[in-house]
Amino acid sequence: MVLVLLAEGFEEIEALTPVDMMRRHGIEVLTVGISDKIVKGAHGIPVVADVRVGEVELDKVEAVVFPGGMPGATNLDASPFTDEVIAAVKKNGGRLAAICAAPLVLGRRGLLEGKKATCYPGFEGELKGAECTSGSVVTDGDITTGKDMTCSLYFATELVRLLLADKNK
Repeated sequence: MVLVLLAEGFEEIEALTPVDMMRRHGIEVLTVGISDKIVKGAHGIPVVADVRVGEVELDKVEAVVFPGGMPGATNLDASPFTDEVIAAVKKNGGRLAAICAAPLVLGRRGLLEGKKATCYPGFEGELKGAECTSGSVVTDGDITTGKDMTCSLYFATELVRLLLADKNK
């Protein structure tokens, strides 16, 4: 199962393409709200999650996607659930993926050390130890990062390719 974390203040736009594409390819995806509040993003789009934090079976998580602009990335970064999910994915031998400002969540935890990564322009310095690239989407080992919302289609295509390859091993 793939989790897509939705943070309070997150506008769901950049998550829609990956979620839709993964589901169309038969990949089980759950969106997870890390806040108990029903909130709306900057464009008034409701943040609607399939499940809440306490409803996730972490031993079944094969991948996690962190989408989010700065408010979303900040809230995901501060959430204890983020660390639980990352630990579960690593234990399960899965994949980590982040788009827009959310690669900061991985960078601030040292997970990008020695890897290539891309991030929303202006935040590259916060990726801590990553070799920042100008590409829109980068996969380095088990981590995929996407630069911004404009590359969400490429980000989703790369994730689907990787997840289907993992499934067929």
